[in-house]
Amino acid sequence: MKKIGLISLGCPKNQVDAELILAKLKNAGYEIIGEVEGADCVIINTCGFIDDAKTEAIETILTVGEMKKEGKVKKIVVTGCLAQRFQDEVLTQLPEVDAVVGIGANGDIVSVIERVLSNEKFGIYPDEYCLPLEGDRLLSTPSYMAYLKIAEGCSNRCSYCAIPYIRGNFRSRPMESIVEEAKALAASGVKEIVIVAQDVTKYGKDLYKKLALSELLGKLCRIDGIKWIRLLYCYPDSLTDELIEIIAKEEKICKYIDLPLQHADKQVLRRMRRPGGEDELLSLIKKLREKIPDVVIRTTMIAGFPGETEENFETLSRFVNEAEFDRLGCFVYSAEEGTPAADFEDQIDEEVKNHRAEIIMQQQYEIFSRKQEAKIGKTFEVLVEGYDESDMLCYGRTYMDCAEIDSRVIISGEEELLPGTFVKVRIIAVDNCDLVGEIIL
Repeated sequence: MKKIGLISLGCPKNQVDAELILAKLKNAGYEIIGEVEGADCVIINTCGFIDDAKTEAIETILTVGEMKKEGKVKKIVVTGCLAQRFQDEVLTQLPEVDAVVGIGANGDIVSVIERVLSNEKFGIYPDEYCLPLEGDRLLSTPSYMAYLKIAEGCSNRCSYCAIPYIRGNFRSRPMESIVEEAKALAASGVKEIVIVAQDVTKYGKDLYKKLALSELLGKLCRIDGIKWIRLLYCYPDSLTDELIEIIAKEEKICKYIDLPLQHADKQVLRRMRRPGGEDELLSLIKKLREKIPDVVIRTTMIAGFPGETEENFETLSRFVNEAEFDRLGCFVYSAEEGTPAADFEDQIDEEVKNHRAEIIMQQQYEIFSRKQEAKIGKTFEVLVEGYDESDMLCYGRTYMDCAEIDSRVIISGEEELLPGTFVKVRIIAVDNCDLVGEIIL
């Protein structure tokens, strides 16, 4: 039995693609191994969204390439966004790679591996719309949680973003297919489903000619076994009253809204090809907090977008302080090849971009610290995730924290608890931004 190892980089959407690939190979009789050493073929499922992601992908390929030279792995296949975006450039510039597979060929991964193991070297790049959106998955997440991709691609055409050129236009999965997959996940023991797409709030607009996320959520909430449903990537322009209402009323839906805003200055947002401005966004945030008690709002910002003046940046800085987001990440603008913004003449100096991002993150650190301290004395339901051998303490997450993104709760004075169980925890301290609590029986 030939052994396959896989390294998946980037976002949860890419991780779902990797899980579909793994299931196809396992069903075809390949042995899937956890470590890449000793693999007959290593698949590197890459991200190619921004410069840092491309650098990580290339460094990973080079690292596995060294293992190949040492005889620790035999073949290397590159899939994912980097493969789709740069195609034969990957083959010519990284000779250790045996095959480069565009996302449209993911469904043919079994034949790709057969060819590679027969010593062929090639690239294959079908239309991106051939990417499989459903099928058997071999989950790479803990047994109690799973990502559920409800759509692929994006039609927003933000001026800084390469996703539409890599993944194609937005296309929703049929609702029945999503519900059936969620039922299967629940039957397998999954308790937390994390809904992902490039823009989950646009779900259904292409397929049903209406925004249908609220309808989908209503169906998912009726599935037995699912305790938490979490939404990622909710764009503000499609956050309807109907959607806000169902998030507020349904117990299973985490009161956690990931709202990628990118900026607050109206002039910068127009150049980004995004709607809104400071006043509109503050009004939306106020509305969310009024309509959804105890809502946690996460966002992302971009510092140093081309043409961002000191005045534009001051608007962003003021907005961050006024909005007091529960969670916030700030990226330094990265000029992506092929995007309109990459050709804007008024690019910002790297040092200035980095300095502005640092200012935003320092502001957010102070806000986050205050919010964490305010939780001392309160009791939350915590999903147990594991046991830290070095600290000899269990840890987990509340509804306020998304896996692999946000902070965690350290459970004081407890021996190992079963991952995937829920316990009531009273917060007694804050330790380096993590909450510390004790179980309430």
